[in-house]
Amino acid sequence: MATKNTTTKNLYFVTTTVVNWVDIFSRPKYKHIIIESLAFCQKTKGLEIYAWVLMPNHLHFIIGAENLEQVQTVLRDFKKFTSKKIVAELLEDIQESRREWMLHLFRLLVRRIRKSASIIFGRMVVILK
Repeated sequence: MATKNTTTKNLYFVTTTVVNWVDIFSRPKYKHIIIESLAFCQKTKGLEIYAWVLMPNHLHFIIGAENLEQVQTVLRDFKKFTSKKIVAELLEDIQESRREWMLHLFRLLVRRIRKSASIIFGRMVVILK
């Protein structure tokens, strides 16, 4: 007898991009930061991930949550943490060939929107079920 896969949660398709479409995820160490952050959110924040794909400058995923507020809260924390971690890694890694260019683009955005220097993610799109 076949088992039907079901979920009682609402499903959301989410896309988040790196500001200025910087292709930061072309380097494995930055990909690992995303993977570790997603795993942390699953373990501690109740994030249910059904599918995801990490592209060089953006991330798509389908997640389950009780409501849109929970999605927004988890994704806010995810973006804030990963942004800070990636910028910290960039600041430490003097071998990164594009380090100054990426940091310059991130700083320009910070000046424009007057927010924390750790922000690297731009717009987030959430499409409801």
